[in-house]
Amino acid sequence: MCCRLARTLVARYGIEARIWVDNWSTLARLCPEAVQDGAVAAGVELRHWTEPFPEAEPGNVVIEAFACELPTVHVRAMAARKPSPVWINFEYLSAEDWVRTCHGLPSPRAEAPFVKYFFFPGFTKGTGGLIREPGLFVRRDRERRRPPANWLREHGVTLPREDTLIVSLFSYELPRLPALLDCWRTSDHPLLLLIPEGRAMSAVGTALGVTLKAGDQLERDALRVAALPFTDQDGYDELLWHCDLNLVRGEDSFVRAQWAARPFVWHIYPQKDDIHHIKLEAFLGIYGAKLDMNAAEALMAFWRAWNGRGDPAATWPAFARVLPELERHARNWCTHLDAGPELSASLWRFCRHILEKTG
Repeated sequence: MCCRLARTLVARYGIEARIWVDNWSTLARLCPEAVQDGAVAAGVELRHWTEPFPEAEPGNVVIEAFACELPTVHVRAMAARKPSPVWINFEYLSAEDWVRTCHGLPSPRAEAPFVKYFFFPGFTKGTGGLIREPGLFVRRDRERRRPPANWLREHGVTLPREDTLIVSLFSYELPRLPALLDCWRTSDHPLLLLIPEGRAMSAVGTALGVTLKAGDQLERDALRVAALPFTDQDGYDELLWHCDLNLVRGEDSFVRAQWAARPFVWHIYPQKDDIHHIKLEAFLGIYGAKLDMNAAEALMAFWRAWNGRGDPAATWPAFARVLPELERHARNWCTHLDAGPELSASLWRFCRHILEKTG
């Protein structure tokens, strides 16, 4: 999400942006331009967060994302800079009500002569909104005019039948995945499961008794599995656009699934004492609010089971039956979100206001 935010800020406002990344190997897979420390991709300077942290001149705005805790040496450099940078604590995405009351609040710091500001992404007014880069829907709609079979063929995958349900899978570990795969295997309706390289690919392979690697395809009765190579963010968007259902995880793919305007299921990152279920229920509360009762119940039952509270295989048939209704709902939800705040624009306005006030 940080890479996408930096790219969007550069595209919208032509600013200079630098992003510090500790996991360079993962960055290099997402961004092939990351060949070395200091490389530039889409106008964003890519720097390697190492220990000790390199000396670097702070920018006008410093964003501390997802509680990464800035190194002391950099905080001191920020304190020595005149005027002081705007320091943003960029928080995790949540639909919980309290987010709106904390968004934009200052947090004075004892270790620095300036404040840190909380900035929350969100789904409603009063939050920072969601990242939506310029031209996203134009690219999506243009790509979607191509038949899914054509896109699949370009990626070495054959669509079994015209009425095949195409599902993408990007998730954390799922203990009950084998039972769901059996459910799909014995279904009367063919299902094509597309799995980008990662944890989910290993889990599906284990459940099916094989070792899956990118490029592999296999069939088990009504289920066909295609293992896809690791892709960059734009390639992952295309995958979401061409699927009938997207099983996503975390934050970035969760948001991109909503912009895809397709039915989706969110695998939320598990947290201690199951507090992630509070976040899950908060989102279900707003996402399912305008669904009819049958669709809402089927949606919530499968989402909860997918996140460890129930049996995904048992809740799948009812969920599958309401997918046409969820398709319409996904389009309406995307339109609803599009009318709300956009994250990069909200962040730009917020920082400009503070800079003007303090500068």
